[in-house]
Amino acid sequence: MKQVSLEPVVILLVEDNPDHTELITRTLNDHPIPNRIMHVTDGEAALDYLWRRAQFADPATSPQPHVVLLDLQLPRLSGLEVLQAIKANAETRHIPVVVVTTSSAESDVRAAYQQFANSYLVKPVDFQQFTQMMNDLGDYWLGWNQMQGHQQTISSS
Repeated sequence: MKQVSLEPVVILLVEDNPDHTELITRTLNDHPIPNRIMHVTDGEAALDYLWRRAQFADPATSPQPHVVLLDLQLPRLSGLEVLQAIKANAETRHIPVVVVTTSSAESDVRAAYQQFANSYLVKPVDFQQFTQMMNDLGDYWLGWNQMQGHQQTISSS
């Protein structure tokens, strides 16, 4: 890898499917770029985390994420509602939001980009393809992409 992180990339994973959570977490934890995954299972908890409400009030245990991985099909508040709230709030709109969902419906893709999603990925059904997509996602968002508020240095190795 060309970039070495000085501090872990904080990822807020908003995913209610335990199998998808396990695969995403395992793949990103195996990534050479250090990261810290904060996981919530519904849209309301995602906004509580981002706005430091309830059990997420302490910034030491609930650090602001550098990127949000957001499923669309969530309990309490949908992923689109969460995305809209994130991008409408001056304190959170700068955080990149990557939609990672099973829906390939054109209406969902359009709605996500209309709410300023930074990327839209459809979860492959095939385990190997899903793993490869998550590895590629990790390479881009953890390694190559420059994120506001995150220190990275270039190494020659």
